[in-house]
Amino acid sequence: ALSVVVLVGGLEESRGWVDEIVEQAKLLKVGNGFQEGVDVGPLISKDAKERAEKIIQRSIDEGATCPLDGRGVAVEGYEGGNFLGPTVIDLSDREHVDLSEPITNPAYAEEIFAPVLTVLAVRTLDDAISISNKNPYGNGTAIFTSSGGAARKYQYEIEAGQVGINVPIPVPLP
Repeated sequence: ALSVVVLVGGLEESRGWVDEIVEQAKLLKVGNGFQEGVDVGPLISKDAKERAEKIIQRSIDEGATCPLDGRGVAVEGYEGGNFLGPTVIDLSDREHVDLSEPITNPAYAEEIFAPVLTVLAVRTLDDAISISNKNPYGNGTAIFTSSGGAARKYQYEIEAGQVGINVPIPVPLP
């Protein structure tokens, strides 16, 4: 799965959102997924953990910032486990995403299948829709807004299989 937040508006406001996301992610408890109170369990295998950690590093090496790095998290009693703590990778720390170029940073271009959230900032809703529609992993998406007009525009212009408006994407439950 590719977890991306596309923030619309100014960079200063986007930085505020990133800071808030990081603070909330820090509250998530990593551990044995069968234990009460645990929010983030282990990855499926050692290979999956190593792959996710390599993608995080390559993303940083290619210019992303990592305001929350979950690599190296230790879970008592499971020291050899496949744990990766919540991680936030910011592709827009210094400037808006350049829409004239494809986004090639691994945190965006590859499905990570780990507790990693990639953040990017764009200037307008049209830019956000354009980026989302260009992404090959467009299974589901959501918009969170107080603007009915923005919600309607997004609903009709986005090219994803599932669309949530002020709710996460609908996932059928057994």
